[in-house]
Amino acid sequence: MMQRTLIVIFCLLLSLPLGAEARGFVFTDSTGKKLTLSDYKGKWVLINFWATWCPPCLKEIPDLVSLYESRKDVVVIGIAMDYQNPQTVLKYADSLSISYPIVFGDRKIAAQIGPVSMLPTTYLFDPAGQPAAYKVGLISRESLEEFMRESSADPQSSRPGETSQRKRK
Repeated sequence: MMQRTLIVIFCLLLSLPLGAEARGFVFTDSTGKKLTLSDYKGKWVLINFWATWCPPCLKEIPDLVSLYESRKDVVVIGIAMDYQNPQTVLKYADSLSISYPIVFGDRKIAAQIGPVSMLPTTYLFDPAGQPAAYKVGLISRESLEEFMRESSADPQSSRPGETSQRKRK
């Protein structure tokens, strides 16, 4: 029943590709602060790849801001992709009241996490720092919280490679 619920909630939720290695990612955010996965042990880490020109990206950002601001056990890192001017990204971030760290991304940054075939793409790491899931396309706070709640209740349900279905959009 729990797996079926996860499939319905995250119809395109995917287990992290086995070849992806994100344990050692190092990002520098727009303020110059270094961010690493190991800095956030004990917290869910959500990495969201987005762009200013992407309507679904902009639609999901308020949910990500709300999640980040209301839960002490969740860290959100927004990685802006496909931009021409960093100031444009910062203006969008300000206009959307983004309070979580913003990283100026490129293919090299994305390669530290995994494939980013389209935007938005979201990766989720569990509190132990292990890859939990990723989703290509729009994501909601409700679906994220449901996934985290169910994964916390049954840690085996979120282990990479144990997901019964793997879909690509």
